[in-house]
Amino acid sequence: MTDIRLAFAHPEERAEASAGADPRDRISLRDHIALADIGAFQQERGQTQRLRFNIVVEVRPPQAPLADDVDRILSYDHLTESIQAELAAERLNLLETLAERVADRILTARQAMRVFVRIEKLDRGPGALGVEIVRSRAAVPLRAAQADGTEAALHPRVVFLSNAAIAAADLTARLDALEAGGQPVILAVGPADVPPPQSGHGPTQRRIDLLAIEQNAWVLAARDRRCVVVATRTEIDWAMKHRQMIVWAPSKIVLDAVDGPKAAARDAVALALWLAEMLAAEALDVHGDVSVPAGSRVPVTRHPV
Repeated sequence: MTDIRLAFAHPEERAEASAGADPRDRISLRDHIALADIGAFQQERGQTQRLRFNIVVEVRPPQAPLADDVDRILSYDHLTESIQAELAAERLNLLETLAERVADRILTARQAMRVFVRIEKLDRGPGALGVEIVRSRAAVPLRAAQADGTEAALHPRVVFLSNAAIAAADLTARLDALEAGGQPVILAVGPADVPPPQSGHGPTQRRIDLLAIEQNAWVLAARDRRCVVVATRTEIDWAMKHRQMIVWAPSKIVLDAVDGPKAAARDAVALALWLAEMLAAEALDVHGDVSVPAGSRVPVTRHPV
């Protein structure tokens, strides 16, 4: 019943329900009405009809005090102007196309990170007919050239291996099965079971915790020659394009990220989930008995050890 209620709830509730442990700020536009000539059926052509827009945008936290300055926030005008600009651009057949274009335009704002767009036709029957989409700035997949000269999006599998999975006798068989899938595979691990040193200072402790994860990545690398440790986005992109299996060393990407993970560095599963979302992964596979943060934007599958 909760899923059914949320399916018809305002996008604000949908955004809240799918937020992570550290949700972003949100702005919203509720029940905005615009007139448009839209529709694939002949009887809709040349006829203006009412469209109702409900939009929620998750925004990047401000990097400095707002000082009550409108130029430092995402203005509501950007939402309404995005609607009007796309309606004025050309006549469309599908609400889905309009929703995609409105979402894309909203995400051009540097503060916008994820957007929920619901559009409903109010004049096509006794009820409202509509579509709702969710789009994220993080969900723009890498594209690679194909043998026929075209380009296709790459959606990797991010695979988190617990320490038990790393030490398991069937590790090679698990890696064989992942390799046989034909997708790019990015392996992620947590720190070893030995607690890392404690500095008592937040920023330095974050680096220590990330380095503890990287030490364990090299432990995994020693168990199978396919587990090549990489640290940069350039290396990840190259490996994805060449369908190579890699192990993620998180320090550089996490520390350099403008909109990095809010989870503690010791929460390695949350880091893996953040990476999966950033790379528009097809799924996050979790091998081992570990907890996964709520609000995942990619499918999560579990595998016992």
